[in-house]
Amino acid sequence: MGTIDDYLTDLDAADRAVIDGVYGIATEEVPEAEQGKGYGMPALVYAGKPLLSVMRAKKHIGVYPFSPVAVAAVAELLAGHPGVSLDKGTIRFQPEHPLPVEAVRALIRARVSQIDAA
Repeated sequence: MGTIDDYLTDLDAADRAVIDGVYGIATEEVPEAEQGKGYGMPALVYAGKPLLSVMRAKKHIGVYPFSPVAVAAVAELLAGHPGVSLDKGTIRFQPEHPLPVEAVRALIRARVSQIDAA
């Protein structure tokens, strides 16, 4: 796979809108982030480190901040949100129930703080 833009062109319109929405929030929070790859996935990259990848899987959309710490930082904000499941380093959700904007912002801020501290 190539850049985020390349990845988005191959998605159906509904999935593209939801995934692009998450990336849009991330680029508002971190305008200096660039498109690149993280662990072979299209991702936003900040300060040379993968910041966030959002991808369509067979049964969900996965958000990968490359950090279990960042996922844990937003767990309470996502508790009770329909269709959300958390795993080490991954947030899964259904496109018909997009992630709350504030949770995405908090996730990005947590990951940026982690990268900056490294």
